[in-house]
Amino acid sequence: MVGMTETYLSRIGNLIRDARRHKELTQAELAGLLGTSQSAIARIEQGKQNLSLEMLARIGESLDSEIVSVGSAVPQNLRITGGVKLSGEIDVRTSKNAAVALLCASLLNKGRTTLRNLARIEEVNRITEVLTSLGFKIRWLGESNDLEIVPPAKIDLAAIDEAAARRTRTIIMFLGPLLHRFDNFELPYAGGCDLGTRTVEPHMTALRQFGVDVTATHGSYHATVDASRRPTRPIVLTERGDTVTENVLLAAALHPGTTVIRNASSNYMVQDLCVFLRTLGVQIEGIGTTTLKVTGVEEIDMDVEYSPSEDPIEAMSLLAAGVVTGSEITIKRVPIEFMEIELAVLDTMGLQYELSEEYTSANGFTRLVDLRTIPGPLKAPLDKIHPLPFPGLNIDNLPFFAIIAACAEGSSMIHDWVYENRAIYLTELTTLGAKVHLMDPHRVMVEGPTKWRAGEIMCPPALRPGVVILLAMLAAPGVSVLRNVYVINRGYEDLATRLNNLGASIQTFRDI
Repeated sequence: MVGMTETYLSRIGNLIRDARRHKELTQAELAGLLGTSQSAIARIEQGKQNLSLEMLARIGESLDSEIVSVGSAVPQNLRITGGVKLSGEIDVRTSKNAAVALLCASLLNKGRTTLRNLARIEEVNRITEVLTSLGFKIRWLGESNDLEIVPPAKIDLAAIDEAAARRTRTIIMFLGPLLHRFDNFELPYAGGCDLGTRTVEPHMTALRQFGVDVTATHGSYHATVDASRRPTRPIVLTERGDTVTENVLLAAALHPGTTVIRNASSNYMVQDLCVFLRTLGVQIEGIGTTTLKVTGVEEIDMDVEYSPSEDPIEAMSLLAAGVVTGSEITIKRVPIEFMEIELAVLDTMGLQYELSEEYTSANGFTRLVDLRTIPGPLKAPLDKIHPLPFPGLNIDNLPFFAIIAACAEGSSMIHDWVYENRAIYLTELTTLGAKVHLMDPHRVMVEGPTKWRAGEIMCPPALRPGVVILLAMLAAPGVSVLRNVYVINRGYEDLATRLNNLGASIQTFRDI
């Protein structure tokens, strides 16, 4: 056993509880994954249970959180010397969420798929691990960010890497492509994705029209396919979700008839997937709208290259970095269509910026601009700031408004109505001097302006709030420490290094 003080056990218990809630698991569900009792999980979260290194590693794997690592690969931390102005230019990298969708779409193609300039991040690595276990030959081309995917003659689902599959919820997007390949099949799924939950049931309802019936037992999706059943009327999505829209698109791509999808998401990653499917010969009308008309093909067997578009969430992160540090920086390759509402809200707060003329992304479709931040005073908006499906303010961009609001004169209401717990993580900004009041699990009131101060914080298990805290530390004079930044590495490639290229001072270190 690891000798642990009560304080240390309590801290680990809090980390485990937060990570479990972020994964939307009950104590009983986590206990089931670990082969223990609910009461044992309760004791662990209360800091009343000694833990072996093996158990800590198993909990971390089940919760997709690097709570502890055995050996030299201990959690990575960041030491930030803040209060420094940034300057220079930085390119927005390609979209993580588009990369995930395109990797799933490669299941449709019997030819070689080459994805150009892909982000080398953990989420991409996990999906490539799963595809490799199915027989795909996958390699990065030299030192580039180009990924080559060569499918096997026959997909071997029996050989699937269950551990990798359970560590990404993306596995649900394998259902759409695979329903055309198998009469029945089984896929492991990540904890928290039980049938009937908000995130999963819309997938099942929509895919049922393609003849697939899915049940979930013992941590797996069991799918049976009736090939005679295909859509006879428009598929109306009960939720305008990104992944459910993508799943239906992937199913429709190999259905040679015409599929109409209503209440479809028109978000950036969905548009990228549509453009890619067009490259594969699938006809799609209505890209960028909530009604998609898809005419699929019998088979896709072609060598194809595609470059996903830039990531509007990373663009917003970099914009927030410029604002919170009071810096003039130029953010290049901003996908403006997916930032227009955000910029309109920032206009009401008095943000000054300049935009270049528009140009086109390497995918030949997405509109890009270069954006230069201009430091100046900000004021709180008169109305609350809240997200909506595209073309509304992006749900993943909402947390960045918390630190921008902390720089503005007055009180700003941030309403995160989608997620149960994410707003709570924003209260960590109080450690750094911000005045953030939790109104309820979905709403925080932020009072500004803020006199930032350095602090030490354990990175929350949610990606965007983790980056928000990092950016606030850039503004705080002195030395701050952000511990266990695994979640940031999942969604951002070399973020610390790239910020350092703008003049930030961020050091990576590990506790011995």
